[in-house]
Amino acid sequence: MAGRRLLTIAFHLVAAGCLPKTTTKPPETRTAATNLAPPPGTALEQACTPTGPELCFNAIDDNCNGVIDEGCGLQTGLLQFTIAWNVAQADVNLVVVTPSGERVPTDHARSTPSGFHSDRDCPGEDGCGGQNIENVSFDGTDPPRGHYAVEIILADSHGIDEPVRVHFGARLGSRTVGFAVDLAPGEDTKKAFSFDIP
Repeated sequence: MAGRRLLTIAFHLVAAGCLPKTTTKPPETRTAATNLAPPPGTALEQACTPTGPELCFNAIDDNCNGVIDEGCGLQTGLLQFTIAWNVAQADVNLVVVTPSGERVPTDHARSTPSGFHSDRDCPGEDGCGGQNIENVSFDGTDPPRGHYAVEIILADSHGIDEPVRVHFGARLGSRTVGFAVDLAPGEDTKKAFSFDIP
């Protein structure tokens, strides 16, 4: 009898709109990148091979879960671009150019109106601690459509003559890609990666 009474009360509450309505989770936006173009002479690593737990500050998706360096204090999102290098004094910069021509990071801010955010500026920041890494990610669920360019720039070698090996990793929706490049003073101070989001 008590069970029937509770059922009747619940029915009246639902009919009156007093109980919270269950909502379905909106479908995730599928971000598919096309026309991937690494720097000339560089092989793009698209196949992910699990190597164990995620390691920090190497710009690699070690555990092949589609996220780069998660749990390492870096922001991530549907789009994420990360560089890491082990020459402590070399100043290498990561710049993402969006379809609208916006450069991330900007001269004045690390966040942009279109939803991109930049982590760290190594070396130099207290948070780097000799682990040189820079990261740019998109905070939203629907990244701007169009052509992207990602620049890896040796801003200052600080007297180092040998090339600086930089590993680049990118999260493009549900997959990650990456490659390694050598930057050196002179003609090899900048490498670029590009892709489109239709």
